[in-house]
Amino acid sequence: MAHQGTPDRPATRPARLGRPFAAHPLRGRDDGREVAGVVLLLPRGDEESDRPPSPAASYASLRALGRRLARAGERQGLAVHLVHYGRRGWNGAQAALAGDAARAADEAVRRYGDVPVCLVGVDMGGRAALRAAGHPAVVSVVALAPWLPADGGHGAAAGPEPVKQLASRHVLIVHGTDDTRCAPDLSFRLAERIKKTNREVCRFEVHTDGHALRAYRWEVHTLVADFALGTMFGTRMPRAVRDALAAPPPLGLRMPLASGFGRSRER
Repeated sequence: MAHQGTPDRPATRPARLGRPFAAHPLRGRDDGREVAGVVLLLPRGDEESDRPPSPAASYASLRALGRRLARAGERQGLAVHLVHYGRRGWNGAQAALAGDAARAADEAVRRYGDVPVCLVGVDMGGRAALRAAGHPAVVSVVALAPWLPADGGHGAAAGPEPVKQLASRHVLIVHGTDDTRCAPDLSFRLAERIKKTNREVCRFEVHTDGHALRAYRWEVHTLVADFALGTMFGTRMPRAVRDALAAPPPLGLRMPLASGFGRSRER
């Protein structure tokens, strides 16, 4: 049920799934096909806010990735949805965006049945994806330039970011080395902690790229698609991912994303 709101707390709708991305926009969406796996795209949010999110802004920032994933996973029966949060803020101990991510996974299971789910989050959505990874349907998580607090948020008493929920999950973190909004060192330190109990974690660095990862967007989207399809459907991972997963820290957690990654397959 949607929150009715007060003068200081505006009404919101529950978290929901957007329409599935079309693999071929000119042909429209094939809603009758059997779905064998789901990617949920989690957009950025704010540290503190009770305001509703801006769907237009969220969609625009992830539209290209959603379409790329839908095309890449068409044969396997992949459905890709943008998650619309109820509110745009993480809001401290509420971890509201992580709760929305888990509810979105619930909705995916209700809609498609017992299918694997991959959570792909950007910025604060990356933190939400990592936190919601304990959902039983989730098999893998991708965090792109994730927003992470230095101390777990709201004081040292909050403790570090939890990692237990990532046990047995496949985890990919991608971060630009010139990101001035979300510190790359924080995602590296989190990856180190995850790696201590989970071998299936890797982290790629995009050298000289900033927070939005625009300079190497093709390479980043290719990496995400390869990782998501590999973890959900068992397709062969590219060598760079296999090497990153096999390498001991810090090598596998500072793997450079090479310029032109994936383009040879387009020739």
